[in-house]
Order: sequence, then structure tokens, then C-alpha cells
Amino acid sequence: MSEQEAHEERTEISSLGEFRLIDHLAAAFPPPQEPVHTGIGDDAAVLERNDSHYSLLATDMLLEGVHFDLAYTPLKHLGYKSVVVNLSDIYAMNGTPEAITVSIGMSNRFSLEAVEELYAGIRLACQQYGVQLVGGDTSASRKGLILSISVLGKVAKDALVLRKGAQPGDIVCVSGDLGRAFIGLQLLEREKRVFIEHPNMQPDLSKHSRIIEKQLKPEARVDIIAALHKAGIKPSSMIDVSDGLSSELFHLSKHSGCGFTIMEERLPVDEEVYHQALAFHLDPTLCALQGGEDYELLFTIKQEDHKLIETIEDVSLIGYATESDLGLQLISKSGNRHALKAQGWTAF
Repeated sequence: MSEQEAHEERTEISSLGEFRLIDHLAAAFPPPQEPVHTGIGDDAAVLERNDSHYSLLATDMLLEGVHFDLAYTPLKHLGYKSVVVNLSDIYAMNGTPEAITVSIGMSNRFSLEAVEELYAGIRLACQQYGVQLVGGDTSASRKGLILSISVLGKVAKDALVLRKGAQPGDIVCVSGDLGRAFIGLQLLEREKRVFIEHPNMQPDLSKHSRIIEKQLKPEARVDIIAALHKAGIKPSSMIDVSDGLSSELFHLSKHSGCGFTIMEERLPVDEEVYHQALAFHLDPTLCALQGGEDYELLFTIKQEDHKLIETIEDVSLIGYATESDLGLQLISKSGNRHALKAQGWTAF
């Protein structure tokens, strides 16, 4: 290969995907040093704070046309959701969010009233979860709306939960139900296509309000964190379900160095979601495994906490951790074993 050919060699980011790209870029930086306890690779960065607590720092960015479509996303809902998806990362560390900063890029197609509507949703989320807006940035955007939110939180040192920590024999748990946000997106996209073809028709999604709300206005599972604390359960590992259950299991497996076996019959799929998935000619199980944006909590617990976890409502026990060489497996309803692939939301 000539020097010129080597210089012109090009690697497409899509060939790596989001998480391999992060790993590739992070490899060029030194490992965490004080005051950083845990750096790149978890739901939030962990920094020394005082003798009893760590600080938690997380950030997320939402781009118009990639993460949301204003054709069917009300600005108030978008503001609310943009905060919640960040708070979910703090809860996934077993922590408490305290403050956020909001940076926004917008074009001149947005009026003051539109921006006020967006911030009304942000303010509502702050009130709902007891966090403060403490700063941010505003900028012009030549294309679309851009939202970037950072959240600061805290966690007691003896309560910190990371993605690593699961061991063979641990029980795999997930809060809520799965696939509802993905089916909500399919409904909204369908109605958008109908509206484009028939502008005079107004969509009626009232009978699917629970499904639609999960996509447009999700909630972070602070209630599950509170219930775990009350029951005296500290998960051995934890992550929030933003990119799909299978992808999140892959992350726990990678960081914990173990495999996971999941039972299809135990996956929590809402009855309405199940039937709506079939109406779209989709496999409800695949929707649960790969849908994403549920913002539920996926965590592992020790066997001795089995009876305690059964006292907590809205938590399903879906499988168990195994030795790493067994990888990720799904036991189907018919009893067959299938390799589970990390196929959830991909950014590139």
C-alpha cells in the first residue's frame, strides 16, 4: 500500500457503532485519576465528594430528526423527557439527582413562546423529581433543535452500584414492562404517514394513551430505587434500559465478566403492547428485547435477596447470571436456547 493510499484510507463510524466508537476514543486517554473514581463506561461518572458520598455526573444529547420528531412530539413533552432520560442514569447508579444544566441550539423558526413551552416541560420535570436548573447555554442552530442536558447527583459510598458486580448465580430483574415505548413510536410514525397522505384527517390515539405516553413522556424509576432501599436490597449491578434490554444485558455482561440466561416467558410485556405488536406484524418478544427507550431499571441481585425482591411491586425476575463462557442466552417459551444478540438502538 502506497503512502498516499494509506493516507486516504477511511473507516466508517457505522462500522464501529456508538459503543465501540466510545471505547476507541476513550482508549487514547489515561485511566481515571483522583478525584475521579469511575470514568467512561458507566451510566454516570463517579467523583470523590466527601468522606461519605460520591458525586455523580451524566450527560445526554437529543437531536431533532435523530431522537425526536416535532411532527408528533409536543415541545412540553420533549422538555420533560429530555430531563427524565438524564435522571434515569443517576438512578441507575443507585443515586439521587440534584441539579441540571440545559444547553439548547435552535433555529429562527422557533418563537419565544415555543421555547417557553419547551422549558415548561423542563420545569415540570425538575419539580416532579426535586432537582434544580442551575445553568446551561443557548446557541443558534442552522439545522433542527438540539438539546444537551447534564445532571449532577450524589450517592452514598456504600450504596454505589455500577455496571460491574454481577456474579454467576445472581438473579436478573427488570422494573416495569418492556417494548411499550417502541410500539408507541410505531403508532406515532403510522399516524404521521396517514396525516401526510390525508392532511384533513386528525389522528385519534386516545385508546392507546398508555403506550403513547411511554414514548413521549417517560418516567424515571425513582420509586423502584426507593423500594429497594426500603427492602434493604443493594443490587450487585444495574443499568437503565435506554437502548433495549439485549443491549443493556451486553453492557452488564461486558463490565461484570459474566453471561446471562433470560427466560422468554418471564419477560414483562403488557397485554396491549403484545396485541399491538402483532397488529404491526412484529414479534412482541423482539420488541421487548430490542425496542429501547423504556427507561426501566435492569439489575442483578444476590440469591439471598430473592424473598425480599418479591415484596416489591412492578419488578420481574427474568433470568440469572452465568459463567462468562455461556454468553447471553434466551430460553424460548418452547424450551429452546438461542444466542441473544445486542441489537437495540444504534446511533450510527
